[in-house]
Formats: sequence, structure tokens, C-alpha cells
Amino acid sequence: MEKSLLLQTLRGKPAHRPPVWYMRQAGRVLPSYMELKKKYPFWQMMKDPRLGAEVTLLPVNDLGVDAAILFSDILVIPYAMGMEPEFTEKGPVFAKPLAKSPNPLNELKPDAGKLEYVYRVIEKIKETKPADIPLIGFCGGPLTVLCYMLEGMSRNADFPEAVKYLYQNRKATRQITGAVEELSLEYVKSQVRHGIDVFQLFETHAGLIPFGLYKEMFMPVVKKIAAMLRDLNIPFIYFPKDIGFGLKEVTPDYCDYLSIDWQTPIEMARQAVDPEIGLQGNLDPRILFSDKGTIEETLKKYLHFGRENRNWVFNLGHGFRPGTPFDNAKFMTEFIKQADWSR
Repeated sequence: MEKSLLLQTLRGKPAHRPPVWYMRQAGRVLPSYMELKKKYPFWQMMKDPRLGAEVTLLPVNDLGVDAAILFSDILVIPYAMGMEPEFTEKGPVFAKPLAKSPNPLNELKPDAGKLEYVYRVIEKIKETKPADIPLIGFCGGPLTVLCYMLEGMSRNADFPEAVKYLYQNRKATRQITGAVEELSLEYVKSQVRHGIDVFQLFETHAGLIPFGLYKEMFMPVVKKIAAMLRDLNIPFIYFPKDIGFGLKEVTPDYCDYLSIDWQTPIEMARQAVDPEIGLQGNLDPRILFSDKGTIEETLKKYLHFGRENRNWVFNLGHGFRPGTPFDNAKFMTEFIKQADWSR
């Protein structure tokens, strides 16, 4: 694995260019994935080791990215806690959201055994992936997972019922978060035990509440995950989307690398974030709906940053958007790999 550009960069070793991989790379943008989706339901693709491994490795083969990320979903933690997500064309839905329950804790029945299928998928990926391609494991951040559990759906990105519940029921919210934390820590540890090389925490909805409240209620979970991964010698990438100036409060105790959303210019993020923390990101994925000339001009703006900052991973500021042209995603990947980074 010494030849892995991602691991070289994450571990502070010299690399001739920034590594490149994408959030939501295993799906959406790939014609090969869309063909598989016609044959198999989402749950089956996630749970079947052969299919899960195949989908995980599609972007490595089709796009030429430098890393694979486990084909899974952030809602496997609620699933393992007794909630049953239904994955619809409009997003995931829980039939019994916790915010509507008079005793939400009574609805939760954590069972780590329900996550065993994930580890079978990881093992299959390790058997079939190229030797120089690292595998990224992940789970959802505590606030993001909580929002889905409370609200029951994602059709309103502001999660109004979940946020209202948080403000009205602080004690119950802390108790639910504690249950999520306990199972998430076990899930992270088990992913490492079965062979992941890097871990990323997706806190997609970090910006839903004021940063002070987010730091108080949810960042202690992030710090525990970071400490455990550090003890296990696994690089940890933290993605707190829409955190704004909260970037300044993220210290090396919270992560090794910080993934930056598209709202914050990468140069400003570098000035704000502790210099011991590497950065990842942060191209606006919507630029890929433009023509190749516009995309190339946008990518060129990153060249100086990548020459000056060796502790940087090229990625998007969020995941690929539905309908993103595959040819543009391929063009972007090839540009990053072939550009003159003068290193």
C-alpha cells in the first residue's frame, strides 16, 4: 500500500500530486452503476458481498480515482438500532420517526450483529481491489444521523421537526445521541478490524444549528472517534458541512484531515484551520454541469494551492449531484492526475 497517493498524503509523505477521490463516487454519476441499479434494489447491492464490492470498485475502474469508499449508507446505524429505513427514489424514509414517539428511547433496540453484512462486504472488497487502492470506511455524524431518526425523512433539508425536538427535549436528545455514539464507535472499530485503510465521518448537516450548540452536544462524539482511530493508526477525515467559521475551532484532537464544503474558499479554509490538520475538498459539484472549458478554468485555480499545500486531497465540496455528466467527472479526474503540480 506504500504506492497509495492517498495514504502517502494522509500520513505526511511526499507525493507528486494531490490524490483524488469523490464523495458519492460509487453511484449516481456512473453509467455502470445505473445499469446495476436496474437489476438490483439498493439494499441488495449494499448487503450482498459480491455486489457491494463490485459497486465500491466501479469508480476506481471507470473514473480512475485513487481510492475506493465503501458502498453503504449513513443510515445503517439507525437500522442496527431497530429502525427500518426504506430507500425510495426521493430519499430514505423511516415509517416511525422518533420525534413522534412519546418514549423514543424505548423504540431503540441496538443490535451490532445487524451490521455484520457490512464486514462481509469489506472482506470481499479487500480480496478483489487493486493492491495500491486504499479502502475508505465511513459512517454518519451524530447530528446528521439524529436528524433522520427524529424527522423520518430527508425531503426537507432543514429538518424542522428534528431541530424543534432538539430544542424542546435536550435530555432525550442527549440520550439518543449517546446510544448513537456507542454503536457508532463499535461500528468504526469493526470496520478497521476488517480492513479499511482510512475513515471519514460525514456530518452533512453540521450547519443546521448554531456552532456553539453543535460543538457542545455533538463534537465530543467526533473527538472520541478521532482518539480511537488515532490509537488504531487509521487516518481520520472529518466532513462538517456548512460549519462556517466553526472551522477555526477544529483542533487536531478532532481529526487528521478536514473536508471543506464549497461555501468556504479553500484558501480561506487553510488560513482558518489549524496548520497541523490537512484539508480535503472543495470543488462545487454543480460546476460539472458546465462545459469542459469552464470546468478546466475552475480546476486551474486549484493548481497554485496544490503546489503550495502538500497536505491536501482533491475532492468535491459535497457529493456528486444526480444527473452529473459522467464525461465531465472523467474529465475532471484526468485533469487532476495529468496536471503539472510542480512538486
